[in-house]
Amino acid sequence: MRRQAGARCARCEKPAVACVCDRVTPLPTSRRVLILRHPQEPGEDVGSGATAAVALERAVLRTGLSWPNLRRALGERCVEPRRWIVLYLGSATAYADLLAALPSVRTPADRLVLLDRRGMPREPGEAQRIREESAGLVVLDGSWRQAKALWWRNPWLLKLQRAVLRPPHRSLYGRVRREPRRECLATIESIAYALEALGEPATVRASLIALFREQVARMRRAGLRPRRRGRRGSRGPR
Repeated sequence: MRRQAGARCARCEKPAVACVCDRVTPLPTSRRVLILRHPQEPGEDVGSGATAAVALERAVLRTGLSWPNLRRALGERCVEPRRWIVLYLGSATAYADLLAALPSVRTPADRLVLLDRRGMPREPGEAQRIREESAGLVVLDGSWRQAKALWWRNPWLLKLQRAVLRPPHRSLYGRVRREPRRECLATIESIAYALEALGEPATVRASLIALFREQVARMRRAGLRPRRRGRRGSRGPR
């Protein structure tokens, strides 16, 4: 039986029994992170988007269904959409076919695959240029269906660079929250590996993963489970 979550932290919005804000020292990064959170996600006992926003100095968390453009979503006047990357998952079949055609992962940068408008991997030189020139990362936070809704309600996301992740392992959620596909990660995990692939220090990735590992351990001890039944997924449309 699912336990009652009880009091919540004012910063990360998680149940106090699963809050890890006592472990947080905000991490500096050269790139911004914009987390677009579905309005049904706040109040969810099992989630990591708000935790990621607390853990990163340059992260912005926005809750809603749609925004007119990146500038409004980010809350900044001068933004170059072409220098921003959005994490996209796509269909299971397309994703599997894409991974099968890629060479093995040799460097952290290889975990973030930049795609062109046809959904095909960009040439290595062009992909590297996009990574180096990137100003920020957009991540969709919510269930599988909610992330899909966010994608289709915000057509300006198509103006951003599109990328998919090649996770090194399954999500650390484990039995706390079962993901529908092997490549599905928690929001904070996706951010951690994407930032490392973009050139942020490996210590940022390690710190975020360690923080999430502790949060999952606290969720497990508290017996927390997702409030809603159904398929939850990583950060992109199905």
